[in-house]
Amino acid sequence: MILELDCGNSFIKWRVLFADAVGVFAEGVVDSDLALLNSLRECNGLALKHCRLVSVRTNAETGALISSLGDAFGISVACAVPAREMSGVRNGYEEYERLGLDRWLAMLGGFHLASGACVVLDFGTAVTADFIAADGEHLGGFICPGMPLMRNQLRTHTRRIRYDDLAAERALEKLVPGITTVEAVERGCSLMLRGFVLTQLELARSYWGKNFVVFLTGGDAGLVSGVVPEARVVPDLVFVGLAMACPLS
Repeated sequence: MILELDCGNSFIKWRVLFADAVGVFAEGVVDSDLALLNSLRECNGLALKHCRLVSVRTNAETGALISSLGDAFGISVACAVPAREMSGVRNGYEEYERLGLDRWLAMLGGFHLASGACVVLDFGTAVTADFIAADGEHLGGFICPGMPLMRNQLRTHTRRIRYDDLAAERALEKLVPGITTVEAVERGCSLMLRGFVLTQLELARSYWGKNFVVFLTGGDAGLVSGVVPEARVVPDLVFVGLAMACPLS
């Protein structure tokens, strides 16, 4: 079995594939290394042989996780690393190693699935947009706060804004003007994300007309999917790129 990990700033997304790398044996999202190890130990029939990961955490944090996985399951870990070019995609950053690895892998996966020009929109703690031309040239991208960051900033700097996650979820059932603080905040932030998406689509059309594919990924992709009904929602797009960056053969 193959363990795949996407170690973000806030959470670790994990999944275990069967040996043929086709079907998913188990998957989940956790908020700590310990929670990951516990989740894996609870998987009946788990038989890990390989592991590959992408991490945007510090080298020390990533190294500690790799060591823990080795101690717990006796597996070596392949880590995705920056590259100027891979699988037909050319990194567009002036300092290619400074492009976030999760963005890079999502770009690899998107270009592979699209077989042409594409826009990759990732909705996590931060929201990112990346533009890849039909010849594989990365034209650059954008980064802005995601829903968690926008929400937390308002909660932190505005004393009277206090509500729980359930209230936030209910508030997003509609997008009419809010008549409570939670509705006003959640719907306002959601509309900001939608506006961001529409701007990216306008820019993509100025480059390629209608000849491009839009990918939506990340935990909050569902908040904007209605704005781009033609988009391909691929929750595991980073894992698609991870398999390309860290092949097992």
